[in-house]
Formats: sequence, structure tokens, C-alpha cells
Amino acid sequence: MSGVVAGVDIGSTTAKCVVLGDDSRILGKSLSVVGIDIVKDAERALEAALADAHLSRSDVAFITGTGYGRYKVYFGQLVVTEISCHARGASFLFPGTRLVVDIGGQDTKAIRINEKGEVVDFAMNDKCAAGTGRFLDVCANALGYDVSEIGPLSLQARRAVKVTSTCTVFAESEVTSYVSRGKDPKDILAGLHASIANRTLSLMQRVGVEPEITFTGGVSQNQGMVRALHQRLGAPVNVSPLSQYLGALGAALHGRERLSGGAS
Repeated sequence: MSGVVAGVDIGSTTAKCVVLGDDSRILGKSLSVVGIDIVKDAERALEAALADAHLSRSDVAFITGTGYGRYKVYFGQLVVTEISCHARGASFLFPGTRLVVDIGGQDTKAIRINEKGEVVDFAMNDKCAAGTGRFLDVCANALGYDVSEIGPLSLQARRAVKVTSTCTVFAESEVTSYVSRGKDPKDILAGLHASIANRTLSLMQRVGVEPEITFTGGVSQNQGMVRALHQRLGAPVNVSPLSQYLGALGAALHGRERLSGGAS
């Protein structure tokens, strides 16, 4: 199985790994929480994905690291930015993609790409946690929910409240204020998701909003966020159960290209 490649994506909150076979079919994948030892997190991510694929380390011909902690993937042969990897992964899964929206734990990116999955332009919000997974975590905790619950709950809202704060700390205070005034938590959650959608749209407009749009990153698994983006854009947004793995998938695809002698 000399053509097996792996992509390891070490994000700010989670580690993902995808193992691809000779035909670029996904053989195994893994997802785990990042701790204080990123080097070990990277190794564990790879081992878990290999176990899922029923393979061993010796079966892998090439490993690529990406993400926030990509330089800690010491066992890899290549390092590629997460922007390029999300672009490549999104294009592979949804070939018509021209704009990638990646909302992760600590930042948000809008990436415009061409028909080859190459980056044309990008904009990034990494100065503040507002509009990221961290923003949702904080606000979910303020309402007494686990972050996994808030997407479905927001879909049950009857009348979304308006969340105006652009800072995570102030938004948490705004949420608490709405609770004390007796507002339905579902309406507050809908307002939070709408606020993030508005902020994300502004980022997208900086690079040019073009169909087709693919949503990646951990927040892409939040149903409420998918709907909020769809409503704000007035257009469908590609999302799949694999959307959280697209950085790792793209890394593996870059590795495949390098292994076959192409440029990456």
C-alpha cells in the first residue's frame, strides 16, 4: 500500500487526521481534543486514524501537517497552511466550490478559490474570538447549555433577539441581560447565530461572494449556523459530515501531489 497518504490538521481546539488510499478514497479518520502537548496530540491523531483504517505507520508513504500546530507534526514530510488545505479539501469534496468559509475554534476565514482548488484571495479574523467556535462556547455556557445543543435549539426560535456586541466578553453580558429580562433562550441563541452570520458575511465580502460556497471547520456541524448563513446569503451552503475534516483531507491531497512528483 505504498500510495497511502495522511493529513494531520492540528487546530486550536481539535486535532484531525485523514488517511487516503491509492485512489484518494478515505480509509480512516480521527477527531480528538487538543491538550497541552501538541506533539503527542498529533501522534495520537495519526494513530487513531490508522487504527480506523486498520493500517500501521509503515503502510503510510507520506504525511502532511497543517493547522495551527502544523510545525509540531514532526513525523511529517511536508507542512502546508490550513488556508491552502481547506481550499483543496473543499474543492475535492465539492468541485464547484469557489468560496470557502472556515469557522474554527479561534478564527474565521473566507477563502476564494479557482476551479483547481487553488487560493485566489482570503480574509481572516484572528484578532478576536467573536464569530468563532470560542464565541459560541462562551455564550452556550452563559445559558447553561453544552455547545452541541445550541444549534438544534436555535432552530426552534420564534423570534430571534438582536445581539449587537462584537466582543465575546460583552456578548456574554448581553446574553445574561436577555436572560434576566425573561427572553426565551432559543430566541437568544438564534440571535447569536444571526450575529455570527452577519460578521462572517462581512468577511466574505472582502474577498468576493461567489457561488458555490462550502462551509468547513468545527462550527460547520452546527445546524443553526448553517441555516443562519443560508438565510443571510440567500443561497445554499455546502456542508457534509466530513466538513470538519477538510483541512486534514486537503493536507493529505497535497501530500499525494508531492508524492507523485507534482508541485504543492
